Amino acid sequence: MILNVSGRTDIVAFYSKWFMNRYSEGYVDVRNPFYPKLVSRIYFDDVDLIVFCTKNPLPILDDLKKIDKPIIFQVTLTPYGKDIEPNVISKGNIINGVKRLSKILGYDNVYVRYDPILINDKYDVNFHIGAFKSLCKKLNGYVKHIIVSFIDDYKNVRKNMHVLKLNEFDDNILKKIGENFSEIARKNGMTIQTCFEKNDLSFYGFVSDACVSLDLAFRLTGKKFSKWKARNCGCAEMVDIGVYNTCFHFCKYCYANFDEKQVLKNIKNHDDNSSLLIGYLGKDDVIKVRKK
Repeated sequence: MILNVSGRTDIVAFYSKWFMNRYSEGYVDVRNPFYPKLVSRIYFDDVDLIVFCTKNPLPILDDLKKIDKPIIFQVTLTPYGKDIEPNVISKGNIINGVKRLSKILGYDNVYVRYDPILINDKYDVNFHIGAFKSLCKKLNGYVKHIIVSFIDDYKNVRKNMHVLKLNEFDDNILKKIGENFSEIARKNGMTIQTCFEKNDLSFYGFVSDACVSLDLAFRLTGKKFSKWKARNCGCAEMVDIGVYNTCFHFCKYCYANFDEKQVLKNIKNHDDNSSLLIGYLGKDDVIKVRKK
């Protein structure tokens, strides 16, 4: 089993203590987001690989030595300010965290996500080219893989259009991003790829691959995995242990948060000592052990 920690929230940034408690206990419980009374129990003995996804790796760095599983870290590092990412920590601190991660895990196992790219009058294509160049220079020698994606039409995006004020992508913008990002990454010893994008940038030197490909999963675990049917993105199948509407970053483009009032309510119901990320098990919950 590959554990995704997490595409539904930022467990590393806000719930690292809870995760390490669960790891120490040997299992974690996860409610089905569509059928809340159904709970999957996952034993870490059944986990072959952990994929951490975060905007802030700092809270878990000192605990990584306690995890005796293969680890991939994907750190999202974008150039936006507080208008777009209200509660994300200093980007300089995130960069320092990525450097520490690279020293702990090796730079083959640390990916940076420049994700998502959005275009408006403030964050135009030239801004992104400059920001990407600065980022790659700072991470030269620490990161080998950069993943790029573009903003999608999520419910939260539509709700926040008054803040995002998005401009349309056109062929000229894609061409400038493709040519410049590819060259910048190459000069800094990095590969660059898109993530499940309809815009094919392979012509400019982008790698066409999944974020967690079947080949990568096999190399790290020695096991063969099926493709992730739930996302149909080409990644190896993963099990997510997060909960929607629980991330306090409040990014205006986020797909996993769509009700900030619910986020604040859910956070109040978090207990580091519970087997569930939010709340507790009930008498009428149905618990099933998940093996894959």
